[in-house]
Parts: sequence; structure tokens; C-alpha cells
Amino acid sequence: MAKLTVEATRENTGKVSAFVEAELEKLECPMKELAQINIAVDELYCNIASYAYPDSQGTADITVQSPQDNTVAITFEDGGVPYDPLKKPDPDVTLSADERKIGGLGIYIVKKTMDSVEYKYQDNKNVLTITKKW
Repeated sequence: MAKLTVEATRENTGKVSAFVEAELEKLECPMKELAQINIAVDELYCNIASYAYPDSQGTADITVQSPQDNTVAITFEDGGVPYDPLKKPDPDVTLSADERKIGGLGIYIVKKTMDSVEYKYQDNKNVLTITKKW
């Protein structure tokens, strides 16, 4: 298991991405899955950096672990405003971009590309875990 704690700012997006990518390379994650995971990590971390701490500064913890061969679980934790992104309805992707409401597409992509996405609010923290197998 590897863990990174950063100030939850957009400026740390590259640091988070590099950390996760380095861990995925150690696990010999194939390129296709690595690309999908990178998109999910960027989306989830940017949401934390943008919305978790509207009136203050806070941190985000990112943990990467491999619960079994050819599987990675990445957990995002923050002490910000409680928010379950999985409760937001999926966007209607049959509509054109002009007709769709703004927002929600990122978490939709995460849900479609990961094998599982789980959220819980525990110990005054948002805890979101994505899992991907290859």
C-alpha cells in the first residue's frame, strides 16, 4: 500500500497523477487500463480540489493498493463537505452536448470505466474508492 497526502488544490493534480501512475507501473498495469485510471484519478481529485473545501483549505489522502493480482484499488479521502457523487443521476448521453445539463459527465465516465466505485462517509471524511482489474 502506498499513500500520498496533499493540500487539496488544483496545483497538486500533477503530483497526484504522477504518484498513482508510478504505483500502477510497479503493478505492471497495462497501458489501456492505466489510461482509464489516470482519467478517473484526475476527475476525482479535481472534484476534491474544486469543491471539498469551499471556505477553507484542507488535505486529500490518496491510497493505492493491490488487493489481489491484476487489480488496483485507489481510495480518495478528504475532510471536506460531505458529498456522495454516486447519488447524482447519470447524464442523458443520448442528448447532444448543447441539450445536456452541465456537469456530471466526469463521474459518469469514472463509473463506466472502473469495475467498482464505492462511496462512504466515515469518521467525518468522504471516502471514495475505485477498483480496476486487468
